[in-house]
Amino acid sequence: MALLKQQLSKKRPSSAFSGSGTFSHGVHPPQRKTLVSDVPIEVVPAPEKVILPLLQHVGGPCTPLVKPKQKVAFGELIGRGEGFISAALHAPVSGVVQKMAVTTLPNGRHLQAIVIRTEGEQPDAQELWDQMFGGEWPVKTFQGLTPEQINAAILSAGIVGLGGAAFPTHVKIAPVGEKPIHTLVVNGCECEPYLSTDYRVMVEAAEVVVAGAMLAARAVGAKQTIIGIEDNKREAIDALRRLAGGAGLKVAVLKTKYPQGSEKHLIKAVLNREVPLGGLPADIGVAISNVATMTAVARAVMRDIPLTHRVISVTGGGIMEPKNLLVPMGMPIGGIIDICGGLKKNAARMIAGGPMMGFAFTDLATPVTKGTSGITVLTHEEVRRVDQSVCVRCGRCVDVCPMKLVPTKLAMASRYKDLDLIRRYSIMACFECGSCAYVCPAGLLLVQHIRTGKALLAAERNK
Repeated sequence: MALLKQQLSKKRPSSAFSGSGTFSHGVHPPQRKTLVSDVPIEVVPAPEKVILPLLQHVGGPCTPLVKPKQKVAFGELIGRGEGFISAALHAPVSGVVQKMAVTTLPNGRHLQAIVIRTEGEQPDAQELWDQMFGGEWPVKTFQGLTPEQINAAILSAGIVGLGGAAFPTHVKIAPVGEKPIHTLVVNGCECEPYLSTDYRVMVEAAEVVVAGAMLAARAVGAKQTIIGIEDNKREAIDALRRLAGGAGLKVAVLKTKYPQGSEKHLIKAVLNREVPLGGLPADIGVAISNVATMTAVARAVMRDIPLTHRVISVTGGGIMEPKNLLVPMGMPIGGIIDICGGLKKNAARMIAGGPMMGFAFTDLATPVTKGTSGITVLTHEEVRRVDQSVCVRCGRCVDVCPMKLVPTKLAMASRYKDLDLIRRYSIMACFECGSCAYVCPAGLLLVQHIRTGKALLAAERNK
């Protein structure tokens, strides 16, 4: 990594950006990141088996390319993405393919999955780390690559957004088409409480983040690249600032507020630009991607390594030993919790992701997917308990909604299956951040009702 540091540290970075560093509305939940924020990433050894759902991303499932009893090697392509919005799947271990299975994800979806029993020689912890984050990432090695070549490598590697949304990255970071991109915004906010996945990646692998951001900017034709980081992540800010200037990147230090990491609100905070209702960042000339995704891009283009592993935080008051772990896709969550010493006696709720936008689950056989940013286990004391009552029309949900919606009206329309009202109140503009439910004194399940409303609309479209 010393070579990249020398190449990128010649100039002082510019921190100037046109936004105010924040956005209107939002909430300030307790961060509680100190459980894992100072814990270095630990590489998890290969488990006895992995369970790999064919759909781990937004869009259509991939098509399996393997059959039972077939031997596969680490990194081998085992599922081909079908259609434009899909992603390939690769073996995170060497082993033997078992019978296809059905697995249930925390969001309740039942999916077909490839099961691989681990067998044979596996990369050891140091080898895995060196492949994915270690060594040198020299800028000159990719200066001759075309945007099409970079995008092809991203597609081949099966990369999706690792911030939680899991949107196929080759779609987001595509060569300039009908909507030219002038700015790439790299999301290092990680505003979700408890989780420190992105923070540790920025601290321990800043060179890889910068290399990936430069590649992504080249692929999309962006004239400027800005990395947005909340001001509660000082070590990450310092690490990226040391490298950003020499690479022509800027670091925007933003105010800590939830949901700062939302695409539209990050763009507002950094660029003072607003994405139109129902629109995409590309409509205003912006592409946006997560810092961990940038490391996957760097690996794919510079080292021809597909997406087989990801970093997750295992945290919360209900975990014996909170850790940040580099885990293979498909590893059962029960095995990960065992590596962290198991659950405490007062553990009350397991969440895939963080407490604001994650999904509660109970099945320890649930596998890690490309979209799993963390596992949060809350104690009885940490679980916010409010006896549900009727809406008192206090307006707090309206005051905090970052999309300036009226969550209670959306929830009520969904509850009574009034599709006309659901549309009129712009339910699809809600990205389910949970700010409304967080402040609701009546304890209403606002996000759950809104999700039901979206499902009703989807069902009507599919008739």
